[in-house]
Amino acid sequence: MNYLAHSFLTFTDGQIVGQFLEDFIRNRDRFSFPKDIQDGITLHRAIDTFTDSHPAIHEAKKVFAPLVRLYAGAFVDVSMDYFVANDLSLNSLQGWKDHSLRVYRVLNENYEFLPENFRYMLTKMEQDNWLYNYRHDQNIKFSMRNVLNKAKYLDKDIPVFEAFLDNKEVLQQCYNDFFPDLLEHAKGVNTLLQLEN
Repeated sequence: MNYLAHSFLTFTDGQIVGQFLEDFIRNRDRFSFPKDIQDGITLHRAIDTFTDSHPAIHEAKKVFAPLVRLYAGAFVDVSMDYFVANDLSLNSLQGWKDHSLRVYRVLNENYEFLPENFRYMLTKMEQDNWLYNYRHDQNIKFSMRNVLNKAKYLDKDIPVFEAFLDNKEVLQQCYNDFFPDLLEHAKGVNTLLQLEN
């Protein structure tokens, strides 16, 4: 899952921070944060583990695997944010706008915990409202281009965005089969985390 899905699958402000920090910190550093942020890191990991093992995600990876092989999961993650952002059964358009603003506010209120490389990204994320704008094809294209640019062993002209467009119906079905399961899993993990507190 990508940024929007991770931010949506949270239950406290601290978990929002932890969900975003997970990809930017070393494993040993996670215990240096307040418990609520640690819970977000734990939740992020549980979401990633569940996602990687779900049959619908294995199907979705088949769309990108012929082009990018082991990087297929990264492009599936970006694709899933498109379907989350367009899922009006989860949130209204206004609800998604409000969610995005809340996430930026919470992250800025916890600026002291953010590593420098994440602070830089947050500025760009907020300026262009990435979270809300994942609903648009062009923003998915931009995100996929970022993945290609960061990948050391991939040609920068691989037509991954075209594969996304050509297989939208397949990916939509994978999302439909997957996300309700992930939502229930995240709720279960959160219940266990609250019992620990």
